[in-house]
Amino acid sequence: MAIWIAVLLGIVQGVFMFLPVSSTAHMVLLEHWLIGQGHSLPAPDSAEMLLFNLVVHVGTLISIAVVFWPSLRRFTGEVIQQGYQWASAGKFQGPPLFARLFLLGMLSVLFTGIVGLSLKAFFEHAFATPSMVAVALIVTGALLFITDKLPRRRRSLKKTGIGTATIIGVAQGFALMPGISRSAMTIIFGLFAGLKRRWAAEYSFFLAIPTICAATLLHGIDVYRLGGLGEVSITALLVGFVVAAIVGIISLKLVVYFLYRAQLKIFSFYVWILAAAILTGLIDIPAAKLG
Repeated sequence: MAIWIAVLLGIVQGVFMFLPVSSTAHMVLLEHWLIGQGHSLPAPDSAEMLLFNLVVHVGTLISIAVVFWPSLRRFTGEVIQQGYQWASAGKFQGPPLFARLFLLGMLSVLFTGIVGLSLKAFFEHAFATPSMVAVALIVTGALLFITDKLPRRRRSLKKTGIGTATIIGVAQGFALMPGISRSAMTIIFGLFAGLKRRWAAEYSFFLAIPTICAATLLHGIDVYRLGGLGEVSITALLVGFVVAAIVGIISLKLVVYFLYRAQLKIFSFYVWILAAAILTGLIDIPAAKLG
């Protein structure tokens, strides 16, 4: 893989990771287009290319840390402190707020894994079926459009419970479907559950950290077992990682701006146009495995 290709893919991932329009669909399309132009690149469904895509996903986690650093630093510190105090108390009572939110996040990740493993074959099949991707994009657009019509949400994180965590985790699991955006699904269903826009966004983006790290670790082990990175160099991985992180900061700030102002519907028109292009044959999405 040429370094300029790693830069290009990092830019695409950084731009579309947080925009609610499915970064995976855009990455797969670009990878197949590059291969069609004769550039040296592993197939999008190859183990090494899947790992590259996951690594640039991890790069965008840096974007989350930068944009939400005050909240993330406070959250991490409070989880450690409250978790230690709760465990040391020896009393049978519910955990304090931040420790409880951490546990709820892990519950969301658990349900994401259950959905992902249960429907793995279906999601993989969807990559080979452009019409399914188009339908998923249409659904994403409809959800985005409806979300801006919702009345003001009033639930805070203090009132978040197992039900909300389960709903968001299941929604994130369905985002493994190409054409379904992870950030869109988690934010949208957080709003459906009653969370205020700010808290739906922060829960969504914090949830990305353990989810993407776990997926990258598991797939990295698979690549190692299969014999290594092949055509993807360590330099290409690092370049893609850094570029995705830098571009992702701008993308994330943009999403937060529109989310807080209830203007996500503008993205619905984009995904509907993209779906129309797929259904009319202007864009084709060949088989791949990354959700």
